[in-house]
Amino acid sequence: MAKERPGQIAPATRVIIGGRRPEWTGTADQPGAVVSPPVWRASTHLYADTAALKSGPAKNEDGRFYYGRRGAPTQWALAEALTELEPGAAEQGGGTMLYPSGVAAIAAALLAVLRPGDVLLMTDNAYEPSRVLARAWLAEFGIETRWFDPADPAAFATAICPHTKAVLLESPGSLTMEVQDVPTLAAIAHNHGLCVILDNTWASPLGFAALAHGADISVMSLTKHVGGHSDLMMGSATAGPAWYPKLRRGAQLLGQVVSPDDASLALRGLRSMAVRLARETESALRIAEWFAGRPEVARVLCPMLPGSPGHDLWRRDFTGGCGLFSVVLNGRDAAARNALIDALALFGIGYSWGGFESLVTPLDPAGSRSATSWPLPQMDAADRFGIRLSIGLEDPADLIADLARGLAAWSAAGNDA
Repeated sequence: MAKERPGQIAPATRVIIGGRRPEWTGTADQPGAVVSPPVWRASTHLYADTAALKSGPAKNEDGRFYYGRRGAPTQWALAEALTELEPGAAEQGGGTMLYPSGVAAIAAALLAVLRPGDVLLMTDNAYEPSRVLARAWLAEFGIETRWFDPADPAAFATAICPHTKAVLLESPGSLTMEVQDVPTLAAIAHNHGLCVILDNTWASPLGFAALAHGADISVMSLTKHVGGHSDLMMGSATAGPAWYPKLRRGAQLLGQVVSPDDASLALRGLRSMAVRLARETESALRIAEWFAGRPEVARVLCPMLPGSPGHDLWRRDFTGGCGLFSVVLNGRDAAARNALIDALALFGIGYSWGGFESLVTPLDPAGSRSATSWPLPQMDAADRFGIRLSIGLEDPADLIADLARGLAAWSAAGNDA
């Protein structure tokens, strides 16, 4: 018999115990026999007789076998753990759907809400694939997307029209790191009957309680912090009872399912996510403080750093951070910036973030703005180029020394120009 859990459980504990039902970690005669749910690889679920076969589709819920496309204990355990991690979702009768990538999760959330003729409002600091999805596929379905300044709730309110049905928020933005006033934007949206979708990958539910702050659907790229080891692709969408059934229906109609092997890797990563995020946040803040004192740097875009844009909102609404932030360099050109990146030895050059290893990519979002411009009005027009850093689990002193070599290469390249 399963023991009753204490009433109040901290998030760091929920990532350890979530999804570990005895019936998913053992057998009928030995429930809870192992620590983690085994990998159930099965396309076909067998039935005892034709009566059982007929009853199979009767209840469409996790924990009930039907066919491999609806999952098995490995996927169910991950979905349940993620639901329990999002404050309010489980208690309200909501749930989590899993998708083969973060972009697939964003697409699924948008398609659960929007229909031809609808208008979507998207924050101007959104993830580039979200923008591409809106301009390409959604537009082909007759869905119009309008962008708004993430730092201007009044402009957001003005942008709402009778055809607006949803808003996609991303806070902080994964390039320029603007923190949005999610509770205020959500209240405005709900006053107009809009569904609020939030890309919560940066903070995860450990750092930002999306539904509790007004989001209706919380999307994550599990590729990042949950996986944690840069070896899987997956996304999730968590919602309360108003939207979870629509997400589930859409995923099943489109045949969206994740591999049990990848679900097992995500479950393994989830168990250490709290300690990894704590270490990455601590290291990122130390490195951001170091950058803030460097003459080569025009601006540090790190919400966790006091004095950085969005810090007051971050301090008000967030309970944690992560290792992702950006740095704007003090003038110079893209060639000098690239010399900085190429000089780094401990940072891999590659997309994604949230893994155990540190990464760097060029920052130049000028071509990815619609309602706002880059550089932002409060910035010097010459300060256009920068870098985005994902701080991993290396010793921060080693990373700082490596970055110092990179800045020296940046200075040398500028002097040669």
